[in-house]
Amino acid sequence: MSFNSLEFLIFFPIVFCLYWFVFKNKLREQNLLLLFSSYIFYGWWDWRFLSLIFLSTIIDYFVGLKIYDSNNKKNKKLYLWISIVFNLSLLGFFKYFNFFIESWVSSLSLLGYEYQSNWTINIILPLGISFYTFQTMSYSLDIYYKKIKPTKDFISFASFVSFFPQLVAGPIERATNLLPQILNNRLFNYKQCVQGVRLINWGIFKKVVIADSLSPEVDSIFQNYSSLDGGVLLLGIIYFSFQIYCDFSGYSDIAIGTAKLLGIELMSNFEFPYFSKNITEFWRKWHISLSKWINEYLFNPMAFSLRKYRSKGLVISILITFSVVGLWHGSNWTFVIFGFLHGIAIVFDLITKSFMKKHKNIFEMSLLIFLQQIITFFYVCFTFLIFRSENYTEAFNYLYSIIQKPFGQIEKINGLIYVTIILVMDWLKMKDQKKSTGIIDNTYIQILIFWIIVFHSFERNQLNFIYFQF
Repeated sequence: MSFNSLEFLIFFPIVFCLYWFVFKNKLREQNLLLLFSSYIFYGWWDWRFLSLIFLSTIIDYFVGLKIYDSNNKKNKKLYLWISIVFNLSLLGFFKYFNFFIESWVSSLSLLGYEYQSNWTINIILPLGISFYTFQTMSYSLDIYYKKIKPTKDFISFASFVSFFPQLVAGPIERATNLLPQILNNRLFNYKQCVQGVRLINWGIFKKVVIADSLSPEVDSIFQNYSSLDGGVLLLGIIYFSFQIYCDFSGYSDIAIGTAKLLGIELMSNFEFPYFSKNITEFWRKWHISLSKWINEYLFNPMAFSLRKYRSKGLVISILITFSVVGLWHGSNWTFVIFGFLHGIAIVFDLITKSFMKKHKNIFEMSLLIFLQQIITFFYVCFTFLIFRSENYTEAFNYLYSIIQKPFGQIEKINGLIYVTIILVMDWLKMKDQKKSTGIIDNTYIQILIFWIIVFHSFERNQLNFIYFQF
């Protein structure tokens, strides 16, 4: 089931009414409803894969209890590894099995060994597996590091793992934030609900009006890049960068808003990333839940273990971490390259940090800030070209076409209208956060956005969210 579907439009009001009117002040019944609703929400796509979520829930529930109850450090570590190996094996099989086999065969071919593999199999990628495996695995890690105590309430824990607003595409929630809210009574809060409706409205606007409007332009340009001028190809990369941003951040906004309507606060996942001055800042504002997860559970332990190598160890940790971030997105070398290039940019930020700090007064001039934002944005666009391409050869040919072909008469400029709209509205929202002007939250603006959504919904077919494939 998708947020932008008719099924969800019927499903959620039923859940909302049962949750607040039938089961009000009945915590166990509310959590049972959350669990049942989450399984319906996920099973609507393919009920067979509910078994994976349920199995992951059982494993980490009992692992958490065993880690906490064990007095022996070796036993604690053993139980932790059960959780890690199980979840990564689940993810590895369904998402990366064929990728690793094909990469192995290609490596043998480069060494002169011709090997025909019949090991690849037709695997359906379970929806949201990259998100819920990371979420449930972090529960075991947090217990091991003594950040939380395990719960003995299986229903509440299962609701935490499968909480439907953020189950399929995040935010990747930590047990330290979400689980206590599920374990404790929730009270209906009118102000919280108003905030939730505004976020849902804004998220659907970004998805339906901006992302889905840019989608056909992006598809057309990428499919016909060999016959188009350089200017159009450049627009194609820009359009895709805004399509994926509005599509993914739109989902996050709807998820956070839906959770608010159920009295639960999820973490923010995007904070105007295209106004970042460097790639380090970009990753503090883009897919924040993944950035924090990777930073805490992968980068920090790795950097600590390589600390004796000093700056070299730090650079290695950054490059490996962001290569993993890229691979997390999908089983293709283009994703690994995407992540690696972001790692290189962050190493560059690290190297130039002292120089930038020394000349802080110069680099904080408005013109130079704007220039840094432009450079960062186009670097991100370049990496998104690789992200969007089927393989690195296609990405190289696309980039070469931009350089080689003249910037003649620019076509397909209609998409710039949507780019301008989201830039202006993001800028206003960013200013609103600092000065509390309430421009975008104005009731009349929200009503206008709603009617624009309705108009566009009738105008075009429903498109799935891009991050469903990850």
